Amino acid sequence: MLSLDQRVIDQALQWLQQDKTIWLCTVLHSWGSAPRSPGAMLVADAQGNWVGSLSGGCIEEDFLMRLQQGAYSQPSEQVRYGAEGLAPPVQLPCGGILDVLVECIAPQERSLALLSAMQTALSGGSLLTRYITLGVEHEWQILAPGTPQTLLRYDDNSAVLPVGAVTTVFIAGYSAVANDCIRLALMLGFRVVVCEHRDAEFDQLCAAVQPADNLHCFRQHPARYLEKSGASAGTAILCLTHDPRVDDLTLMEAVNTPAFYIGAMGSAKNSQRRFQRLAELGGLPEQALARIHAPIGLPIGSKTPGEIALATLADIVRVRNGL
Repeated sequence: MLSLDQRVIDQALQWLQQDKTIWLCTVLHSWGSAPRSPGAMLVADAQGNWVGSLSGGCIEEDFLMRLQQGAYSQPSEQVRYGAEGLAPPVQLPCGGILDVLVECIAPQERSLALLSAMQTALSGGSLLTRYITLGVEHEWQILAPGTPQTLLRYDDNSAVLPVGAVTTVFIAGYSAVANDCIRLALMLGFRVVVCEHRDAEFDQLCAAVQPADNLHCFRQHPARYLEKSGASAGTAILCLTHDPRVDDLTLMEAVNTPAFYIGAMGSAKNSQRRFQRLAELGGLPEQALARIHAPIGLPIGSKTPGEIALATLADIVRVRNGL
């Protein structure tokens, strides 16, 4: 299951390859209860076909109507919806306001190169930063591995847009809870990586999951994977086996990464025992232990695998959104 932004760029590439001009829209900023966050994208063609979302419906209708009337002929321009800007046919909820970048992109080799690079970045490849001067051709830079991603920023004349992979959920070991976490993470449009070195559990994993573009399964100890490949700042690492030989070793590697979320399943009593083991046997300092969410997930009284998965993914979304 691809994320919505991945589907937007895939469709944009297909239309460019068919010699169609496309209009790529990106949310620059939102105020109030605007439904989509900065960076969200939508693509449309001249016939009114579109993929993606800017607002959940009310802005899309107005944008497509204006496009059919011949608007947005410049290479790039900024549009504001709400407040002193354009008035969509349905008011944004709670007085929300959106600033949107609209780009008219012709089917040229340079445009194909840009969209291909964006497709690679959104699929977990090299990050890139786009530099747009309004009304002028766009530029972009592919970032070297390990280079921090640029923050989205804009003014009346330009915009800087970071493009990178969607949130990655790294699952250390397969279990019933892991199975439901995989399903929920894919539903949320996240990229999922599962590492399982135990033969029986890996066979169960392969039998339980359906192939998906954003799902990657490896027959490897998760700690070894993290040691060799690391994890980006856009990764949530989940230890869900109740087996210290899997969970503890993975946590010892996880704290060496910039992952934004590290969690381990277990009761409060078992979590305290785990923290003690990691401190005494693993030598982890308090600062590293403080990064571990254990017990994992929001405290909603979850008992079943599905409830634990729901609490876990909700907590990941909470932390990712800075709450």
